[in-house]
Amino acid sequence: MISVELSKRFRRIVRDARREAEVSVTLKLVVEGFGNPHAHTGLSIRKLGKHFYECRTGLDWRLLFEAQKGRLVFDFAGDHDEVQNYLRGKR
Repeated sequence: MISVELSKRFRRIVRDARREAEVSVTLKLVVEGFGNPHAHTGLSIRKLGKHFYECRTGLDWRLLFEAQKGRLVFDFAGDHDEVQNYLRGKR
C-alpha cells in the first residue's frame, strides 16, 4: 500500500484556496490508481520528471507530488502558471 505525505506548504495552499474537499477526493483516487498506467490517464496523472508527477482536481487546479519508495509526497498545488513557477525553482 502506498502512503501519502502532505507537506506544510501543500496543506497551507489547499486550506487557503478552500479546496479541501476536492483535494481529498483526488488524493484517494491517486493512491488507489498510482502505479496502474491505464488508470493514470483517467486520473489525469502526468509524469513531469524523473520522480515528479502532477494530477488535476479539475480543469484549473493541479497537485504536484514526488513518488518515493512506498509513498507519494505532495508538496505544491496551484494553477498552470503557479505550477510552472514552482517547477522552475526545482530545476
